[in-house]
Amino acid sequence: MNKKVAFIGLGVMGFPMAGWLSKNDYSVVVYNRTTAVAEKWLNTYAGSMALTPGDAAVGADIVFICVGNDNDVLEVVCGATGILSGIQEGSIIVDHTTTSAELAKKLALEAKKHQCEFIDAPVSGGQQGAESGQLTVMCGGDEGIFKLVSESINCYAKALNLLGAVGSGQLCKMVNQICIAGLVQGLAEGLNFAQRAGLDAHQVVDVISKGAAQSWQMENRYQTMLADHYEHGFAVQWMRKDLAFALEESKRNGSALPVTELVDQFYAEIQALGGNRWDTSSLLARLKT
Repeated sequence: MNKKVAFIGLGVMGFPMAGWLSKNDYSVVVYNRTTAVAEKWLNTYAGSMALTPGDAAVGADIVFICVGNDNDVLEVVCGATGILSGIQEGSIIVDHTTTSAELAKKLALEAKKHQCEFIDAPVSGGQQGAESGQLTVMCGGDEGIFKLVSESINCYAKALNLLGAVGSGQLCKMVNQICIAGLVQGLAEGLNFAQRAGLDAHQVVDVISKGAAQSWQMENRYQTMLADHYEHGFAVQWMRKDLAFALEESKRNGSALPVTELVDQFYAEIQALGGNRWDTSSLLARLKT
């Protein structure tokens, strides 16, 4: 497989991810709904720009996607000028968007109709991970196809795993978000408790972060939480989208998610406070009202 790829979606994640491919000597064609963003990417990295997803896919061995939600993915893949209108037989679509597992399965079937392959590959690590090339990537699909795209994905991944058939990557991402939701709420409650108890919350974290309470969220978010700074990171609106997928899937598989349901409601309260685009660690803000 040669190194001609397309990257669809240049948001806070896709912009640096496509950049890592360019820096690793891939011939990258980018597409973004807002042309100015694609032009900005071209001023930063080597590559070319297409005016439609279908045009970007022409001649590409791998077409990467990183957009907003299920409807966005459907449009860029199956729309009139979508990826499938220009893709060649034998190409592989890799979707880094967090979507429903059902959509991943549907897109795999659509790709097959065009003699193409599909891998669902949601990521964890946020903007910071994308910019540093340290994302965790969870994949679903055929093992042979996974091996074909692994070298490319590793340009921006610190961990890359195949979890099973198509849709398995999205299911794994749901587990990831379920766990994060509970952790962030616990951290918010702990920090709020420490402050109301008259303790130095910074000192408290310095102590407990060296023990069993330690987590990535604690290490990377406690300072901004205590400073009431939330204009960064992974937006509440996107977390609620992800949790909705998990809650819907739980109805199908019969699992109980009482904590996730509660934290999702708390995020709705954050949105009511105007925090739609605040970082997910903003759960502390509602405890201070």
